[in-house]
Amino acid sequence: MRIGTPIVILIWNDNGYGLIEWKQMSTYKRASHINFGNPDFVKYAESFGARGFRVEATEQLPAILNEAISANTVSVIDCPVDYRENMKLTEQLGNLVCPI
Repeated sequence: MRIGTPIVILIWNDNGYGLIEWKQMSTYKRASHINFGNPDFVKYAESFGARGFRVEATEQLPAILNEAISANTVSVIDCPVDYRENMKLTEQLGNLVCPI
């Protein structure tokens, strides 16, 4: 499918509701109903005639973005994220003292 202008869709994929889990954990110290599976977004994109890409390592993202933009069509990039780092950041920020 050629469209003349590239359309690139970047999916931050954590196979669940990672940001909601972070909020639940930081507020209630427990998580509820946040885990589920996702479809294979690469195959899903291809089934609609778009190009599908999967990022396997952080270093791949710039090259994949360039390839998707150069493809001059609709592209979907499945990019894994790990929101567990948010809890570490929240803990560190909680230890900071803010002078007023």
